Amino acid sequence: MEQSIEEKLKALFQLQTLHTQIDKIRQIRGELPMEVADLEDEVAGLETRIQKIKSDLDELEDAIVTRKNLIKEALAATKKYEAQLNEVKNNREYDAISKEIEIQGLEIQVSEKKIKEYSFEIQNKTEVYENALANITERKKDLELKKAELDTITAETQKEEAAILVNAHEAEKHIDERLLIAYTRLRSNAKNGLAVVTIQRDSCSGCFNQIPPQRQLDIRQRKRIIVCEHCGRILVDEGFALEEASLS
Repeated sequence: MEQSIEEKLKALFQLQTLHTQIDKIRQIRGELPMEVADLEDEVAGLETRIQKIKSDLDELEDAIVTRKNLIKEALAATKKYEAQLNEVKNNREYDAISKEIEIQGLEIQVSEKKIKEYSFEIQNKTEVYENALANITERKKDLELKKAELDTITAETQKEEAAILVNAHEAEKHIDERLLIAYTRLRSNAKNGLAVVTIQRDSCSGCFNQIPPQRQLDIRQRKRIIVCEHCGRILVDEGFALEEASLS
């Protein structure tokens, strides 16, 4: 048996009521899921940064060890060349060995300079590393608290939301496909999720634009589906809300 317009409107209003209840439950969770996701991304970013800084510090420490070894080798070579100076037989040999001693001295100077540079860089990076560790500790605490808060709210509302969703899916079965598609489209385009709205104070309760008296009368007669000429939402009279309230 085909539904009357009034029955169709009532079915749409009931579905909207259920969806509004779900929306309110999800609003309780508010921005928490997004905040948790943002904190997770921030912690992951800090972990990557900390690993990179740690890797840089390890490389700098290795570079200092390498430079210290070069200094040791240069000092040993210098000592060897200085011993050879006592055994030279001509000026050419003397100049060649002196040149080698000079080269080793320059190598030592360069290595000592590099060690100072690396040490300064280690000092700066260590400070950044310690700050990042302190920061990630705080962020992890924040994340833990936000997750606990979200888990608590989810646990409190999940059962209720699931029950309403079952009722909403059941209500959809009583609405013909064309109307349901239109309803779904309107709902997805509306910021507040309202596709079916009542008249309040002679106005559309969706966009708050005034509805002419004759149009209000047509809506209250429930003989045809009427949409708001301003926002496109389906309009029903306030009697539906009273009827719904009396059933709950």
